[in-house]
This record gives sequence, C-alpha cells and structure tokens, in this order.
Amino acid sequence: MTDPDVTFASAESGGPNSGGPDLGEGDEARAARLVEICAAVREQVGKVVVGQQEVVEQLLIAILARGHCLLEGVPGLAKTLTVRSLAQAMHLEFRRIQFTPDLMPADITGTDLIQEDRNTGARDLVFDRGPIFTQMLLADEINRTPPKTQAALLEAMQEHEVTVGGTTYRLEEPFFVLATQNPIEQEGTYPLPEAQRDRFLFNVIVDYPSRDEEGDILDRTTSTLAAEIEPVVSGEEIVACQSTVRRVPLPDNVKQLVLDLVRSARPKDPHAAPWVREMIDWGPGPRACQQLVLAGKARALLRGRHHVAREDVLALAAPVLRHRIVPTFNAEADGVTVDDLVHRLIDSLPGGTGREKRVLPKKPARAA
Repeated sequence: MTDPDVTFASAESGGPNSGGPDLGEGDEARAARLVEICAAVREQVGKVVVGQQEVVEQLLIAILARGHCLLEGVPGLAKTLTVRSLAQAMHLEFRRIQFTPDLMPADITGTDLIQEDRNTGARDLVFDRGPIFTQMLLADEINRTPPKTQAALLEAMQEHEVTVGGTTYRLEEPFFVLATQNPIEQEGTYPLPEAQRDRFLFNVIVDYPSRDEEGDILDRTTSTLAAEIEPVVSGEEIVACQSTVRRVPLPDNVKQLVLDLVRSARPKDPHAAPWVREMIDWGPGPRACQQLVLAGKARALLRGRHHVAREDVLALAAPVLRHRIVPTFNAEADGVTVDDLVHRLIDSLPGGTGREKRVLPKKPARAA
C-alpha cells in the first residue's frame, strides 16, 4: 500500500545545482515500490512495537543504504523486539547473540571440527557455521565482550564474508548487523574501538516512550491481545531496493554541503573553527561522507524525492556523526555532549539553518 501523501519530485526541480539526470522510468517504478514496501513494513512492526517511529525509520534507511546500526538505550525500550519484528516483516533469517565477557570469536564465526566417517574411519575437517551466518544479526550488549571478540564482526560488516582457517565464506545477502549498548551501566564493559564504531552507519538513540505510548504498551502487554507479524517483502526485493537507492542522483550543492559538514568537524583541518579545535579531539573520516550520502539517498526516496536534498543531510547528521566524533576533555568537563557539537556544526554551515546560534552548555563556575 503506497502512502497517498508521497508524490515523487524530479531532481530538475532542485534548481541549477541539482546536478545529474533524474531516475529513469524503470527506476521510478522501483522507487515507488520501495515506498510501498517500507510503509507495509512499518505497519507490520507497529503491530507489536508502540511508538519509536524515528527509530524504525532510521533502521529502514540503514537497511536500504546497506549499512549497520548501533542502538543505544536503557533496558526495556523494545530494542530487541524492534529488530526481531523488522526481520519477521522482511522475511529475513534472524539470529541473536548475547555478548558476554567469556564469548570467543569462534562462538560467532564458527570453527573447524574433526568429523570421522563411520564407514571408512577417515577424518576430515568440517566447518561448523556460527550464528553470524544469517541475514539480520542482533549483537546484544556488544560492549560486554572483549575487543578480540568484538573484532570478529569487522570482516563480516565490511566485506559481508567470514574467513576461518584460511577459507573465506560469503554471507547471504542482504546482511545486517544491529548492535545494542546500555549507556548507563559501564562497569565491566569494553567500549567499542573507534575502527569498529566507524563501521556502523548510524548510532541510533532509543528514548523513552510518551505517556500515551506507555499506556498503550500496558494495554497490549498485560492482556490477552496478541499480534502476528506477516512477511511483506523478500530478501531479493530488499537487495533490489538497495540498488535503486544508489541510482539516486546527488546534486553538487548537496555534495558540497556534506563535505563542508564533515570536514568542519576535524580539528586538524586548516579551516576548522577555533571552538572545534577546543571541543573536538578527533573528527570523522571519509566514511562519514559516504554514509551520509547513501543514507540521504534512502531518506529522499522515502520522502518522495528522486534526488538528495539539504534537509536529508541535516536530518541524518546526528545519527551518522555522533559515534564518529571524539570530544576533548574540556568539552566533557563542561557537560558538552556529542549531539551538542553536531548541532553547533550544523548551525555553522554556510547558509545557516534558520535557527538562532546554539550556545554550548557549560558547567557553572565554582564559588571562590
């Protein structure tokens, strides 16, 4: 079912800087099908997950952009339920790994086992596949396992393949890793290395539901009401949608906006603002530009446009950049969050955002 409010706009309507031709007729049909699929998936997920519309949209955008997500939120906010519901609605194989301090890399990727033939007595090495051989993998509490085990996901996330014992195995497409973290309990945890955090397209913040939504949760979960999620799309269609997303043209003015935004967050850049050098210890790399463009293309299609607009970049800047920026000690001591820094970067862009200049929060001075 296609959203009646979605009408597709041509890239030609973006003005002289729109850049590049619009999608062809076949691509337009696939784009319309993409919107229909996402609307149907949202409807199915909404049967069991109350609220969290922004979270679901960001997960859908990440899937369409062929990326992975890191979800952060306190326990009990339906992170696992949301991921499982998405897998069911998309008819994808789903597996969940509970990360613990004693988890080993082989527990994720699998290992070679010696198997003896009962008839001949011959022994051969047989690869026993681990839970990573799936289509949608939930890495629950990924920061509770040591870096050696966390690193077992790196090759799978980047190349969509796993190498064990010198043999490389391809993963079934589409393949997504959705990892969760608990932001309030840090004792006994292992923060993700920067290289692995950079592999995630989005860092999605899962917040508390509203009062009305929480009341609806009570009604659904404390009664005999039960909802069944029906698959509305296949893995092959998702792969086709991912291909359609990459065909969306990127106007040159939006490309320059992405470069301005990401490069302005690097304190060692010669054009960095003084407050950036003071507040940011390490900025995002080129992968942030790539991910911001791909996510913007997916969001544009979901909004009924065949080209990326400025609003797509600004709307997705926080989830793309918040895990790629390392604040300085001074910023943390002053109570400045990474989201504060991202919004300050947006406000500093050429052309502004139409909002008043954001003032970064500071801790009150101590009395003498």
